[in-house]
Amino acid sequence: MVSVQNISVSFGSFDLLTDISFLINEQDRIGLAGKNGAGKSTLMKIIAGLQPATSGLVDMSKDITLGYLPQQMKVDDTTTVLNETVTAFSELIGLSEEIEFCSTEIARREDYESVEYLRLCDHLTVVEERYRMMGGANYMAEAEQTLFGLGFERKDFDRPTRDLSGGWRMRVELAKILLKKPSLLLLDEPTNHLDIESIQWLESFLSAYYGAVLMVSHDRAFLDNVTKRTIEISLGRIYDYKASWSKYLVLRAERREQQLAAYRNQQKMIEDTEKFIERFRYKATKAVQVQSKIKQLDKVDRLEVDEEDSSSIHLRFPPAPRSGTVVFEAEELSKSYGSLNVLNKVNFKISRGEKVAFVGRNGEGKTTFSKILIGQIDYTGILKTGHNVKIGYFAQNQDELLDENITVLQTIDNIAKGDIRSKIRDMLGAFLFRGDDVEKKVKVLSGGERSRLALVKLLLEPTNLLVLDEPTNHLDMRSKDILKKALIKFDGTLIVVSHDRDFLDGIVGKVFEFRHNRIKETIGGIYDFLRKKKIENLKDIERKEKIRNDPAQVSVSSNKLRYLEKKEYEKALRKLRKNLEESETLIEKLEAEIQAVDKTFMEPGNYSSDHEANYEKYRELKEQLNEEMNRWTELSQEVEEFLQKTDRDGIDAV
Repeated sequence: MVSVQNISVSFGSFDLLTDISFLINEQDRIGLAGKNGAGKSTLMKIIAGLQPATSGLVDMSKDITLGYLPQQMKVDDTTTVLNETVTAFSELIGLSEEIEFCSTEIARREDYESVEYLRLCDHLTVVEERYRMMGGANYMAEAEQTLFGLGFERKDFDRPTRDLSGGWRMRVELAKILLKKPSLLLLDEPTNHLDIESIQWLESFLSAYYGAVLMVSHDRAFLDNVTKRTIEISLGRIYDYKASWSKYLVLRAERREQQLAAYRNQQKMIEDTEKFIERFRYKATKAVQVQSKIKQLDKVDRLEVDEEDSSSIHLRFPPAPRSGTVVFEAEELSKSYGSLNVLNKVNFKISRGEKVAFVGRNGEGKTTFSKILIGQIDYTGILKTGHNVKIGYFAQNQDELLDENITVLQTIDNIAKGDIRSKIRDMLGAFLFRGDDVEKKVKVLSGGERSRLALVKLLLEPTNLLVLDEPTNHLDMRSKDILKKALIKFDGTLIVVSHDRDFLDGIVGKVFEFRHNRIKETIGGIYDFLRKKKIENLKDIERKEKIRNDPAQVSVSSNKLRYLEKKEYEKALRKLRKNLEESETLIEKLEAEIQAVDKTFMEPGNYSSDHEANYEKYRELKEQLNEEMNRWTELSQEVEEFLQKTDRDGIDAV
């Protein structure tokens, strides 16, 4: 579908990408891997046609369409959320206007037998047919469904886009790209501004998407659930793995071991050759051999190995001073902004040593409640803070509290104490401050760099309660792993607001879900919480609850919900039937093989040395057949129960 051919990108004497080639096929789900600065975003821009390569080309047919979502974008519009979203259907809207114009003209005219009148009628028929084939009757419902999936509520549809934050504005752009249904989606960190519910909706959308997807993401769970192929950029070259992210990591470790072995062997050969040259350089009897060795060295294609390795970096938070048994306890706590009620009579308790996650849709009060706990926002009700609680807080605007006039290194050196001082550069390197970066003044750092520096600073401050609000937004996978390991070992109390399921997994033992101005407590980790919800897409359930509580929306949305439910049932039933058909095919194959072995037993005088082997094969086939017959019975029962369930739920099965 898309062919990337011998792409190279150079900046002066530095080669970022070197002679890269690969194919993107229809319905590919590709994760683009590599450390920060490896060239992932650059490669995406080249494929999107937004940046030229130094050499090479991207070849695609004329009918291929692209949808590109960058990490950062500047948009300037003065319309509403819904109106901006439906601009994705510009062709449909144009067809609709043309249909209206033709219909008006036909109704006005009376020259029914004229050539112009008949031509107008024919044109209207063609336009209406194209409009129908493109799904013109449903495009508004499709736009609303996508906005719901990405976290918007109906009340947001008429909000001016200029009033939206950057994260919410990015969601509008993502909605537009998805609704255009391009042949190839290029997504650069699409989950950065999404909450868990929206991420899960996007996972479902991309998994069922008919086109190809190439994405960069630092969300492991998201990559594992969507991608089936991983292309790694390392030292300017690419390595193509037909595997999802987790499997890629295993294969990459094996490849790295092979690379290191080859590198060590080559270095030993080079060292031995250089020693030979030095030893016999001035001996006339060895002149020919020396020259041969020199030429041999000149021809050697020197191997390189990416030295990125986090195994030697083990960061720990300072020991937590002991606090009281109860860290926080709230009774009937409420918070409103004018007429907007964010928290309503919340009861809440956190004990010493607990590690909890705050989850829920954006705007449900997670950050507000975090700021109440640290004393930044007033409230009504009762909030008790335990004895000797020392709070370390990381906010999304934490970078604003840094001293802009000192360097990165000075910022950390000013608070580092004891043995940790010898590891300052390692710590900064783990959070992507390498080489001369540590000498930069804070005032010249980007927002993401400042956030990472604030996290390093937090690692050094003695606290017994950490409140972290979206700490992973600007971290790559290596930095996230280092922070995660440090948080697991942290012996104090932890509250973390995050949408990154993989990051939360293994850290937290309790989840507080923010929904409808209240907080619901669930014991267990993040995946225990999601399993207890018994859903794959939190957004669908949330929408159903919203509709039940808002009768005004029932008539508008009930048909859409029934359609979505029917689609899910059909997808699940097709999968069950496919499994049943595969089982039946295997049974037929096994029965044929058993019959063939039976014939060999029936042949007269067949007591050769193969008789014993044939009997063993016969026994294995019979066992396999018995197992598959049992599996077929279970699958048949599953299909029957599923059909009964669809009857009970009133869904038309296919």
